[in-house]
Amino acid sequence: MSALAMARPKTTSEVSTVLRLCHEASQQVVVVGGGTGPVAGAEPTGDRIAISLERMNQIENIDPINASCVVQAGTSLQTVQEEAASHLMLFPLDLGARGSCTIGGNISTNAGGINVLRYGSMRGLVLGLEAVLPDGTIVSSMNKLLKNNAGFDLKQLFIGTEGTLGVVTRAVLRLFPQQPHRQTALIGLRGFDQVTQLLQLAKLKFGTMLSAYEVMWQSYLEEQLRFFNRRSPFVDRHAFYVIIETEGADSKLNETVITDTLEFAFNENIITDAVIAKSEQERRGIWDLRETLEPFLSDKPSFGYDVGVPIGDMPAYVKLVETNLTRRWPNSICYTMGHIADGNLHFFVKPGLKEALREDCDEDVYGALETFGGTISAEHGIGYEKRDWLLRTCSTEEIAMMRSLKNALDPKGILNPGCVFE
Repeated sequence: MSALAMARPKTTSEVSTVLRLCHEASQQVVVVGGGTGPVAGAEPTGDRIAISLERMNQIENIDPINASCVVQAGTSLQTVQEEAASHLMLFPLDLGARGSCTIGGNISTNAGGINVLRYGSMRGLVLGLEAVLPDGTIVSSMNKLLKNNAGFDLKQLFIGTEGTLGVVTRAVLRLFPQQPHRQTALIGLRGFDQVTQLLQLAKLKFGTMLSAYEVMWQSYLEEQLRFFNRRSPFVDRHAFYVIIETEGADSKLNETVITDTLEFAFNENIITDAVIAKSEQERRGIWDLRETLEPFLSDKPSFGYDVGVPIGDMPAYVKLVETNLTRRWPNSICYTMGHIADGNLHFFVKPGLKEALREDCDEDVYGALETFGGTISAEHGIGYEKRDWLLRTCSTEEIAMMRSLKNALDPKGILNPGCVFE
């Protein structure tokens, strides 16, 4: 798609000027970031002006003492991670699209990723920010304090609201001491009951050392192996595969704890097999089995989903989705994985029929959530793709309050119109 025009500001002041002029002319605007969002949240069209923050890509300050950094919104996530690491600090948000996604996009969607279990989502990693309202007003709340209860927490208006209330231009991000020693294991399990038992055991044994707990259904991992012609790390097939990652300052303690815990889990018949990465190359190989999405997106059509459901309801929910899909498309395949410790599942559906429609697949996946009190978006937002389902997820009162906020801050409706709701 192409926009009416594109603005490429380099400063917050220039963003303000662009928005002020567009507001005066009632000109619709859409902000584009790294382009990695899967819900069509930033769609330039021929009647809209696009604002790209790609030139606002500087890390202005790293402060190890206050455990924070000041970055511009167009900076890539990986750049922030690497710069923090050079100061022996950690910015813990981590996504497969780390090299392309931007901090502004991460903020606008309240990105989650693989480390939410330990560090929380983006909402908890932003100490302060600067944003420009649709009329050009600059709201600068570049707080660097971990505790600040002086009035309303205005930054939350712009975190997770998908660029509909203002354009984030700069942010103060929370950093953590870098943990130099990491242990990563890939584990095979025979059932979902064992997956939840292992999760509880891992929380108990690892405590704050536990940074990631990722689960792949059998078909997901085996499709990865087939597509890339890789050998399985295991002799036998397993119903579920879990990636556990721990981080700590003491390498011997970290290694001993994960080894002892997995040995205990094996003796208690919680797990059936496990491999522990012995090098960074082996660790990357394990994570590639989880993060590489090419096997699931190469065939067309294919449909991806990001949903949330209580952990205990996951087996029944997944079974219902699979039943719905098979009833509609007998040759369909549903590949499932997720950060289940925070209730987040991802589906990749190959309907096996060229004429298959996304809307039908949505009914099978999202419609099934209503039985379990789940959410249509756990971490990627609503965008344009999911907005028709928002009314079936949120109450009338919630939608009304969202509209009130939108009308108050953007009365002309020029900023990212149609995103989240019409």
